[in-house]
Amino acid sequence: MIALKQFLFTALLFLIIFDGFAQKDEEESIYNTLGITSVPFNAPVSLELIARYQHRVAATKNPNDKFDRSINSPKSVNYLPEKKKFYVQSLEGNETVVYSIETFEKLKVIRHVFNAQNQHLFKDGEYNAFDYKYRYRKSDFNIFSGKPVESCFSHNGKYLWVTYYRRSYDVNAESPSAVAIIDTESDEIIRVMPTGILPKMIAASPDSRYVAVTHWGDNTLGIIDTSSDDPFEFSYVNHAIVDKRLEVKFEPGVKVDRDNNCGYCLRGTVFTPDSKYLLVGRMGGDGGIAVFDLENNYQYLGVSYSPYYNIRHLIISGDDLIISSNSTGHVQKTNWQAFIQSRLENAGKNTIDKEAWKSCYVGPGARTIVASSDGKYVFACVNNLSKIIVVNTSTMSKVAEIPADSFPVGMEITDDDQYLLVTAQGKTGKGGGHSVMVYKLTMN
Repeated sequence: MIALKQFLFTALLFLIIFDGFAQKDEEESIYNTLGITSVPFNAPVSLELIARYQHRVAATKNPNDKFDRSINSPKSVNYLPEKKKFYVQSLEGNETVVYSIETFEKLKVIRHVFNAQNQHLFKDGEYNAFDYKYRYRKSDFNIFSGKPVESCFSHNGKYLWVTYYRRSYDVNAESPSAVAIIDTESDEIIRVMPTGILPKMIAASPDSRYVAVTHWGDNTLGIIDTSSDDPFEFSYVNHAIVDKRLEVKFEPGVKVDRDNNCGYCLRGTVFTPDSKYLLVGRMGGDGGIAVFDLENNYQYLGVSYSPYYNIRHLIISGDDLIISSNSTGHVQKTNWQAFIQSRLENAGKNTIDKEAWKSCYVGPGARTIVASSDGKYVFACVNNLSKIIVVNTSTMSKVAEIPADSFPVGMEITDDDQYLLVTAQGKTGKGGGHSVMVYKLTMN
C-alpha cells in the first residue's frame, strides 16, 4: 500500500510538472516569417504578410523585415489616405512613429516628452479639465512624458489626436492625463489638452464638430467642441457620465492594476454617421453600449445590451453597428438606425434585444475590428490565439484566417482595401509584441 501511494504521489507530481511545462509551451510567443499566407487558399479574401517593423531581431534576411527601436509596445495604428502614411502609437516608447505606405520607409518620430522648452503647447498653461485634481503633484504638472494609446483624425485628416494612458509621474493613473493634437502636414504636436483620468479611446464626429475622449479610469467622457479650424479654440463642452462617476483614490505606494480596476472600463467609442449620437462600449461590469444624444444637451439615453458582454471595440460600416466582445470571442452586428431608435424609445432604462443581433465566434481575445470599404468583410484581431480572422458580414461566418505575431491588439485597413496594418503589443510574462505587421489583401 505504501509503495502504491508513493507511485501515485510521484505520478501526480510528474503530471503537475509536465502540465506546467505544457502550459509554458502554449504561452510561448509567436513570431512569423514574412511570406506566410492565409487559409483556406480558396477563400474569397486572402492575406499575405509582406512587411514588418519590429524591435526583436536586429539581423533580418528580408529587407522588408525592418528592425526599428521605435516599435516599443505598439498599441494602435491609423492610416491617412490623403497623405499615404500611417501612424503607430508606441506606448512604452512615448512616441508616435510615422511611415509611408508607398515605400514602407519611416518618415518621422514624434516624441511625447514635455519640458520647459515646449510649454507653449499648453494653452495659457492649462493643466486641468473639469474638476479633476492631481493626487500628489503640486507643481510642474505639464513636465512629463505621455504614453500614447489610441488616436483618431479630425478635420478631414488635418489633425491627429493621440491620448495618453497616463502622465509619466502618475503611476496609478489617478490624476488628469492629456491628449496631443498633431498637425499631419508637419507631423508636429501643435497643442496638448488636459483630459480626465486614464483616457484610452478617442473618436471624432464625421462632421468634425466634436471629439470624444473616453476615460477608461472613471466611467466618464470628455466631449470637445472642435467646430473651429484653430486647435487653440477647441474647448470642452460636456463631461459625460455613464451611470456613476468613480472616485479614484488609491493608497500611496501601492501599485494598482488599472487595466482591470476601472469600473465599466469604457473603451470602444463611435459617433453615428449623422454625428447626432455617441456610442460607448463598456468592457467592465455587465457590458452593454451607452448612448448619448448630442443634439439634446448631450443627454445620457441609457444602455442597450447585446448577447455578449466585455465589449471592446465599436465601428459603424454602412447600416451595421459592429462590435467585438473580448473575453467571449465574438464579433456581433446589428442595424445602427434600429439600435438608436430602440434606445430613443427606451430612454432612461436599460434594454436587451437578442434577436436584433447576429454573431460570429472568432476566438478568445477579440480586440480591434475593421471593415472593408464595401462592408462585406470584417477583420478581427484575436489576441489570445495570435490570429487575424476574416468574417463575412452577410452570413456572420469565418471565411479566412492568418497567424499574427503575438499578441495582436491594434489594426487599420487602407481605404483601397490593399493593406491591413496590425500591431502586436505583447504580454507581461508571456513575451511577444514589439511588432507592426503589414498584410497584403486580395479580395476575389
